[in-house]
Amino acid sequence: CFKNVYLYPIMKRFINIILIIFVLGIIFVPGVKVFVQSTLMKIGLFSPKFNNEPKEASTAAYTMQLKDEKGASISLEELKGKVVFINFWATWCSPCIAEMPTIQSLYENFKNDDEVKFVILEVDGNQEKAKKLFNDKRLTLPVSFPNGAIPQEFYKGTLPTTVILDKNGAIAFQSEGITNYADQKMVDFIKQQKQK
Repeated sequence: CFKNVYLYPIMKRFINIILIIFVLGIIFVPGVKVFVQSTLMKIGLFSPKFNNEPKEASTAAYTMQLKDEKGASISLEELKGKVVFINFWATWCSPCIAEMPTIQSLYENFKNDDEVKFVILEVDGNQEKAKKLFNDKRLTLPVSFPNGAIPQEFYKGTLPTTVILDKNGAIAFQSEGITNYADQKMVDFIKQQKQK
């Protein structure tokens, strides 16, 4: 009993120090932040929330120009008639990095499907950093970079942002912030878009 009286304040102080270190790690260390966000996704948080009705995008939005990893130009217009998954991200964005393995998981379901295209758009154009990050994380997603202005209908500045366009080019899904794309509901949603 005498020992417990002295141990309790020491244990309390030790736990407080650990909690402070953990909180500081989340704030200042991107790897810790990514780990915490990834863990929260695994326990069921950040599930996708689906729109009720597709939203028409302006014709101007489809003039968005991209370039792939090899520097080849792509127009979003060229992808009309396919279901298009567009993820806006940056190499410095920890929620973007945390959700990327879930996008990889979704991509694995459709990578050989010509009716579904993935556009993983690194908004800052940091090609070398993006390539290194994808190599380090063993991601095989097709990375693209902006080759002109990004339409505000798709991306208003929040990272990460994801938009899924249906075969007619309407916005069938739009999410700002971290989302778990490995969720079976998302796989089913894309399959439904293919059948429309």
